Amino acid sequence: MRNVIALQGGRAQWQQADAWTLVREPGEPMPAGPLIVPLACWIAQPSHEHGLWLGPDDDAEPLRPWLASVPLIAVDFPSFRDGRGYSQAYLLRTRLGWAGELRAIGDVLRDQLGHMRQCGFDSFAVREDKSVEDALKGLGGVSVLYGRSVIEPRPLFRRR
Repeated sequence: MRNVIALQGGRAQWQQADAWTLVREPGEPMPAGPLIVPLACWIAQPSHEHGLWLGPDDDAEPLRPWLASVPLIAVDFPSFRDGRGYSQAYLLRTRLGWAGELRAIGDVLRDQLGHMRQCGFDSFAVREDKSVEDALKGLGGVSVLYGRSVIEPRPLFRRR
């Protein structure tokens, strides 16, 4: 993946050399190196070297026993109109306690990045046809969070 933005030390940076390769179809040939494979493939053959991706209909709860060994979890957004990935990310961070890299993949656009960050994403694979430099600006758009989120669990009225 070429258009990956990662949060490191609270700052967003473009990762020009991302080592992960996304495998979309379970039957396609597996290239060498670290892979992001579909959830069903990963559960069938758990690996400490490969990450996994969740589709909108996937349940993250069965991952609980393996969360300590998964290097990366990606959440797929097949369409920018599909918001189920926000809920998956929030549940992974809050209910399941996932502390590793959580990446948004699929139809990821600049306008979504601030909201994705609030739900717990810390890396974003921006669509290949979009500018990474422009997308980086999307992470700086929200200066005050009113409601609670993964990055600020207290609502604004509790912070006074």
